[in-house]
Amino acid sequence: MRALKDGTDVRGIRVRSKREIQMNEELVRKSIGVSKESFCELYGLYKDRLYRYALYRLGSPEDAEDAVSDCVLQAWKGIPGLKDPKAFGSWIFRILSACCAKRIKEMIGDREYPYLVNEDGYTDPSGDTEKAVLLAEALSILKDDERDIVLLSVIAGLTSSEIAGQTGLRPGAVRSKLSRSLARMREFLSQGESL
Repeated sequence: MRALKDGTDVRGIRVRSKREIQMNEELVRKSIGVSKESFCELYGLYKDRLYRYALYRLGSPEDAEDAVSDCVLQAWKGIPGLKDPKAFGSWIFRILSACCAKRIKEMIGDREYPYLVNEDGYTDPSGDTEKAVLLAEALSILKDDERDIVLLSVIAGLTSSEIAGQTGLRPGAVRSKLSRSLARMREFLSQGESL
């Protein structure tokens, strides 16, 4: 998908340039060679997306931070076995997805949106609380697998092929589910505007 002038695609997702992709691959190669500095730099490139994915999946900053920490430790231990540097993005999100699934199994009770509220009122990582609440509500209407595909695409920035490798679906099925899920979310959000 081509980047627009602001560096995003038509969905508003930041598009990585060829140079950025090559730099990421070089950092992965160095990290595979057990370079702590390269791995830390690589983590710095992914940390915000990892956190946002975990936050929207788990609904709690503390749980999200714990899941990302677990993910990073597993990634550091496992990176010497990573064969293809180009697969790093989908590989680390597969690890994070497993860490989130483990946390979900450990959770007790049903949380609505506790990550949006603090003692001063509403807050969220992007700073736009109203949009965050609407996004959380729109995500809540989706099935777990649909929500995961949306988060992997929109928050993690993975391609349909990368998501397919993670979910076991074909890329076409991923694109179809993503399109239907986003349409359902848009419909839900447009109904809220008319109230």
